[in-house]
Amino acid sequence: MNETEIRDALYSIIRGVLDDPALTLSPATTAKDVPGWDSLKQVMIILGVEEKFSIRLSSREVDAVQCVGDFQKLILAKVG
Repeated sequence: MNETEIRDALYSIIRGVLDDPALTLSPATTAKDVPGWDSLKQVMIILGVEEKFSIRLSSREVDAVQCVGDFQKLILAKVG
């Protein structure tokens, strides 16, 4: 899976969890930038990522994620 496929799948997961198919995302987007992206939604996004990519994320890895771009890099490192 390449970076573009990972980005597209991650954006799809985030948009699905937040129930906003038109949500504009970028690598710099943070949870604080998006109304409704709270701690429960964050957990749902993490679970969606783990399921979609067949990976497990540790709490340390998740805590290091500051923006969508960090999430993409983490997924790439796990599936790469």
